[in-house]
Amino acid sequence: MSKVIISCAVTGSVHTPTMSPHLPLTPDEIATSAIEAAEAGAAILHLHARNPKDGSPSADPDLFMQFLPRIKQSTNAVVNITTGGALGMSLDDRLAGAERASPELVSLNMGSMNFGIYPMLGKYKDFKHDWEAKWLESSRDTIFKNTFADIEKIVGHMGQRHGTKFEFECYDTAHLYTLAHFLDRKLVTPPLFVQTIFGVLGGQGADTENLLHNRRIADKLFGNDYRWSVMATGRFQMPFVTMAAINGGNVRVGLEDSLYAGKGRLAVSNAEQVSQIRSIVETLSMEVATPDEARAILDLKGGDNVGF
Repeated sequence: MSKVIISCAVTGSVHTPTMSPHLPLTPDEIATSAIEAAEAGAAILHLHARNPKDGSPSADPDLFMQFLPRIKQSTNAVVNITTGGALGMSLDDRLAGAERASPELVSLNMGSMNFGIYPMLGKYKDFKHDWEAKWLESSRDTIFKNTFADIEKIVGHMGQRHGTKFEFECYDTAHLYTLAHFLDRKLVTPPLFVQTIFGVLGGQGADTENLLHNRRIADKLFGNDYRWSVMATGRFQMPFVTMAAINGGNVRVGLEDSLYAGKGRLAVSNAEQVSQIRSIVETLSMEVATPDEARAILDLKGGDNVGF
């Protein structure tokens, strides 16, 4: 087994300010939380931007540039910029931050899907900002659009123009087959960083059988040409990433995916979740990859070749 790469998804676009006082929202909070996560053992930092006035998801590349240089100056971590953005954003909006930053790694969603976050409406009586309830409700009747043409555009812009590699986000086994299609066309190159995702309403459920099935299908499709990673939402986060590590995979944690660090207990930081999974991995007699080891495993272009 190679060393385990820990990714940390620092803020995302799903959770809202009402849900946790610890969710990073401003550029300063995002930078601070990302740096702490790297110090705790995260080799990769997956980053979205937020409007600092109200915490809503933002595609503004100027906001990315308020925290990216600080993260680079303070850590050696691999920066992974979203191209998924948030529900309702245009593809050009979703690409804006990544194109400005020219990072080593970007996320790439491998299929259109329902992405239901509206059930969270029932957990909160009042919201701090007017946009929050409307945002959650909008997911009831919105498709998270990632067509073949969209994927081709992201691959062309980020891979061919910038030399950026991809965290292929696969919410269903069908997305693995879509990735195999792009590999067959030689539009993407190994080693593929395959992030299998569990527990999103509209995607595959957080069942152990699904996790193992995804691994079998990925093995069949990609052989030795991929590096497997797992993330799961909410209360499934830590059990699923632990199973991934036991089965030879890499792991992703962070407040984008879950706000908790135990049953009913909010995580006080991204670093807390990183420390938890690092402790588990090391207790299982496995080693955690450093950022430079992650770069070598994923064949990244290096931190000196980014745009920030």
